[in-house]
Amino acid sequence: MGLFSARDRDYQARLDVLDARVTALGGQVLERFVQRRGVSDGGVRLMTTPLSRRFLIGPGKLEEIATACSTKNIDAVIFVNDLNAYQRRWLSTRLGRPVLTQTDLDLSADSLASPTRSQPHTGQSHKPNRRRYRR
Repeated sequence: MGLFSARDRDYQARLDVLDARVTALGGQVLERFVQRRGVSDGGVRLMTTPLSRRFLIGPGKLEEIATACSTKNIDAVIFVNDLNAYQRRWLSTRLGRPVLTQTDLDLSADSLASPTRSQPHTGQSHKPNRRRYRR
């Protein structure tokens, strides 16, 4: 999902990048949604009005996403746009599933690229090797 200005001509490329990240992390993109702002005459007038603080997107687009989530059994919705905690909470509640951002995927990819090494637990505590010096 992405919210894009009418001036943003490369919005499909940004969605392609997000799609590639999801696929690289083992996910599958089932649907793409785009909310454009300032495309129609009505949209141009709306460009100066604030977006929904709760959802970032319009009520029609939110309903469209919610319907797709339930009919296609979608596990999570991923936004190209950054979301604040308030928007993420409201969207997750309304859609009934986790809402992630592109930043979340970047963090996941970083943790997969450099996993922390865990030591196998043998049941014995490891004591540091101490050297004793004679005086």
